Amino acid sequence: MTSVFIQVAVQPFVLRSQLYSSIKDRTQVDRELEALRKEEVLRIFKLNTGQDDHAIMFIDDYLKQVEAARIRIEAKHPDDVVVFSWFRSFVLPSKNQVGISHLELTRQMVDSNSYWFSIPNIGLLLKSLSQGRKELQSFLNRRKYKEMFLSALEKRRLRFSQLDMRFHLRDLIGSGQLKIVQTPAGSLVRIA
Repeated sequence: MTSVFIQVAVQPFVLRSQLYSSIKDRTQVDRELEALRKEEVLRIFKLNTGQDDHAIMFIDDYLKQVEAARIRIEAKHPDDVVVFSWFRSFVLPSKNQVGISHLELTRQMVDSNSYWFSIPNIGLLLKSLSQGRKELQSFLNRRKYKEMFLSALEKRRLRFSQLDMRFHLRDLIGSGQLKIVQTPAGSLVRIA
């Protein structure tokens, strides 16, 4: 099967689980992220992947992403871009949480329910994230002992994901779905 990927322009982001795989003290990671969020250095986004996934992006990169979406929409629907300036002027400065309640949003606009902030154009990358996770876990599950050396695994390419193998490894290790075991021969990645 041949994989065809569409190039998606998304500013750099990291998953919380990747930070957890790099820094052992999860509480410290959460404290630092919360402090940076309150200082409006970064934004945290809940991802719609079916798991408790969060993407972390610097606020400047997020604003660039929103601006790129505004420019793209302006070319097709010039009357609809007023919502972007409203969002940037009223919503972003007052809400730096992951989401916004219906009541808070309706103070600014009339609509229903509750809303999550999102990263424009993230859909195809979320699909790559989900498919890459499945592919990597499936690959390890098919192995006799459900494990493989990290160095050999990092050299493999994923067929169904635009994201690098190391991206998925850090994600799955940090989320606890994979674990690393140190052996005399090197680091071994194993299904948790």
